[in-house]
Amino acid sequence: MADRPEVLARISIFGALSKETLEFLHERLEPVAASAGEYFFREKDLGDCVFVLVEGRAAVIKTRGGRDCVLATFEPGACFGEMALLAISPRSAGVRAVTDCRAVRLRNRALYELYKRDLEQFTLLQMNLGREVARRLNETTDLLLELVVGECADEETPVVRRLGGAIK
Repeated sequence: MADRPEVLARISIFGALSKETLEFLHERLEPVAASAGEYFFREKDLGDCVFVLVEGRAAVIKTRGGRDCVLATFEPGACFGEMALLAISPRSAGVRAVTDCRAVRLRNRALYELYKRDLEQFTLLQMNLGREVARRLNETTDLLLELVVGECADEETPVVRRLGGAIK
């Protein structure tokens, strides 16, 4: 999957980057392997990288009340770990290999090198990461509405009020 720089262009977070930038980033990718059941990272770990799954299946795990909850699964080509890079915060969930997996890791220092080298390309990559987070937020919002409401709420009973929000 990510064994050639041009393959990166087919992955959403690397979309529209120049050939030179793809080569630059490709040189900085680190291969990572995780056996089935092994974590790429755990919830609350400090995040300093984003991963792209090359082979296998992985699951997003959030622990509540001592119980692991699977929030999503990833197939080859998916990226994960981007939220911690953008938010500069601990990981909001863990990612565990469901099957034996191969991935590549791009560390934040490579992003900093890109920033120093080409601000325009760095900005485009950051926008791509932001779009990925926004896409996932939209999916999460849709799921939340399905779980809480089952159908669209009317103006008199907005979902936020039903959830105990501060809207009056």
